[in-house]
Amino acid sequence: MFQIDALPAFTDNYIWLLQDTNRLRCAVIDPGDAGPVLAWLDAHPGWQLSDILITHHHNDHVGGVTRLKQATGARVYGPAEERIPERDVALDQGDRIDVLGLGFEVFLVPGHTSGHIAYYHGQDNDHWLFSGDTLFAAGCGRLFEGTPAQMHESLSQLARLPDETLVYCAHEYTLSNLHFARAAEPGNSRVEQRFQQVKRWRDEQRISLPSTLALEKATNPFLRCDETSIKEKIDEREGRRERTAQEVFAALRCWKDVFRVS
Repeated sequence: MFQIDALPAFTDNYIWLLQDTNRLRCAVIDPGDAGPVLAWLDAHPGWQLSDILITHHHNDHVGGVTRLKQATGARVYGPAEERIPERDVALDQGDRIDVLGLGFEVFLVPGHTSGHIAYYHGQDNDHWLFSGDTLFAAGCGRLFEGTPAQMHESLSQLARLPDETLVYCAHEYTLSNLHFARAAEPGNSRVEQRFQQVKRWRDEQRISLPSTLALEKATNPFLRCDETSIKEKIDEREGRRERTAQEVFAALRCWKDVFRVS
């Protein structure tokens, strides 16, 4: 039996905790702070942290790695193209790893950072994507090191995974992202329904994750750059002309960078 829980960190980060409840072994994804993980281990005697999976080098994702490695001896996986503390296994596009007896495929998804990776497990009825800061619920990461073309291709790659894939991203940005999605596609009733649901959840201090790829394809403007409604909104803002999906994405990302909820 496997279970996935979120360990909150900082103001809006989630450290994902993957648990093998039969063998009392666990793995964590993007532990920017060792504290929440060590507190969980202290509260669950007999459990072993065996693996640490890193998506990219930003400190809010790797800041706890060294302390956790020293405390538990866990094996550290991370992107080959970035400097990851204590990394034991360097990963690139198409690599496959075994974590807690589960197979994961690695996707290189540059854009937020130049060497960002994502981890996908797809077997039987379980489809899990740990997307870091590439694909967010109703949004995507800022382009700190990559180009719009890279991020668009990265998102397109992830969008080809099965619709039932559960998306475990690294931040509680969903409500903020849905404010933007409402502006980008005001006629999308699915966006409005999702906004109202997530607003209720957050008012109740409930987590909004995981999402699903099916829901993202229906409500995430950054996965909908081929939609006429999105293109028309960009034409309204920047003038009407023929744009590729990459150009629509670039315009959306620039708009989101300066977007403020009114």
